Amino acid sequence: MSPGNRKPDAARRAFSEQEDGSYTTSLRGLELLREPMLNKGTAFTAEERAELLLDGLLPPVIESLDEQTRRVYAQYRAQPTDLLKNVYLEGLRDRNETLYYRLLGDHLREMLPIVYDPTVARAIETYSHEYRRPRGVFLSIDDPGGIERAFANLGLGPDDVDLIVASDAEEILGIGDWGVGGGAGIAAGKLAVYTAAAGIDPDRVIPVALDVGTDNEGLLNDPAYVGNRHSRVRGKRYDDFIDAYVTAATRMFPGAMLHWEDFGPSNARRILERYTDRISTFNDDMQGTGAIVLAAMLSAVKVSGLPMRDQRIVVFGAGTAGIGIADQLRDAMMRDGLDHDEATRRIWPIDRQGLLTDDMDDLRDFQIPYARPAGEGGGGLAEVVARVKPTMLLGTSTAHGAFTEKVVRTMAANVERPVVFPISNPTERIEAMPGDLIRWTDGRALVATGVPIDPITHNSITYVIGQANNALLYPGLGLGVIVSRARRVSRGMLQAAAEAVAGLVDPTLPGSSLLPQVDNLREISATVAVAVAEQAAREHLARTELRDPVQQVQDTMWHPRYRPVRARER
Repeated sequence: MSPGNRKPDAARRAFSEQEDGSYTTSLRGLELLREPMLNKGTAFTAEERAELLLDGLLPPVIESLDEQTRRVYAQYRAQPTDLLKNVYLEGLRDRNETLYYRLLGDHLREMLPIVYDPTVARAIETYSHEYRRPRGVFLSIDDPGGIERAFANLGLGPDDVDLIVASDAEEILGIGDWGVGGGAGIAAGKLAVYTAAAGIDPDRVIPVALDVGTDNEGLLNDPAYVGNRHSRVRGKRYDDFIDAYVTAATRMFPGAMLHWEDFGPSNARRILERYTDRISTFNDDMQGTGAIVLAAMLSAVKVSGLPMRDQRIVVFGAGTAGIGIADQLRDAMMRDGLDHDEATRRIWPIDRQGLLTDDMDDLRDFQIPYARPAGEGGGGLAEVVARVKPTMLLGTSTAHGAFTEKVVRTMAANVERPVVFPISNPTERIEAMPGDLIRWTDGRALVATGVPIDPITHNSITYVIGQANNALLYPGLGLGVIVSRARRVSRGMLQAAAEAVAGLVDPTLPGSSLLPQVDNLREISATVAVAVAEQAAREHLARTELRDPVQQVQDTMWHPRYRPVRARER
């Protein structure tokens, strides 16, 4: 039986899925209508209404899922602001998960910015004041002994969970530390994308808010705040709490991948490195961002003809994301023939203090391997670009306009097809606008961004700008891990995911995008999942036999459709 078809432990839950795809439940009447995984609203049949004691609790009309979807889409469109659209969708999700995911899947390109970045950040800011139905589990550093009890209260058995997304909310989507609401909101939002984009069963995932306190004074002094009212805990007590979480999660749900989301730079890389060789784990801010930028870079290489081993890369913004991307670009250069030291030396990291050099005493541990020799000279962006003559300029700085016309023209004077990726977001933090990059290089620049950009016409050529959107990659990666039941997420699996994404476009056509568009994320995710599962098998990391990975991916993907619901003994 494929991972996606393993059934929940019927004895521990009020409902269970049967071999034929139907549900049986001990719930009746209003209790049933309050269960979002089972509630079909006006789509309950006459037979179901009689058997489940729903007669008179619903309008007499019996509607199809299509009819319901048209109605809720009209209601969604009537919401006057993006934040209210987010609130509407969350309310729908609380009532009827099948209808929610059908609506989201039908309009994913339109709704992705509503259910996740950027609108979810604004929803997180009002989480305590708009608190409604809790989702997932809330684990408190003040009660580490309660972690297993919290997971047990979900009523899920060891084979019932495929994916757990956890956040301590220290670095939420450009808005910083937002405490327990940030952790809960970002984990639930991430899982919504996993389900909509890759068909990961929403009944087999757990969002986790790791409440370690907050340094946000506004939250600590807000009477409505629902989290721990103390400063953010750090050091050994924090590490022990994370270890207790990992120990409990992997013991109780041994088949689940643990996803880390929006951890601060002092913890994100350290946590990932601590567990990456021991369990199936993934950090999207580091590995997902790195892999999607690598996918865009692989497309750029096809256009420029300059192999990875010959690239000279300036990373402007040497934080967790920038160095995470550098790691994967370095690995790609190593696969193209360079040794570790040679590949590392082809990357120049620049941060607030300028070019990072090995005589600086304020470097973070993850920056040290990329620090340049002090005798090489330091300097800011313009000076480094003039001296290094980079082939690729990567922006993860959030410094709007940092890639000036002078910097870009200097770069373009020394390379035929300059690769310029200003991937900071939102738009007000982007290092350069793509239209300017195209104009300053007379159409020679190969551009990808972190925000959606409309096509640009220059000298009668229309340039489609690829968005380095992690949603192109991480849902399929997760699906591939689930299908293969991979023991861990390897560098080879990340490379396979990047290559699969890059393989979905032909960047050699004039003006072509370096990355696929997000119009059909299900197709993209399925392609990525097959590549990831096959790579897991090649590396002997798969815990299940891959007889027909294409079909196994399709069989595992959950689809939002109503299933028959039957009564069982209370």
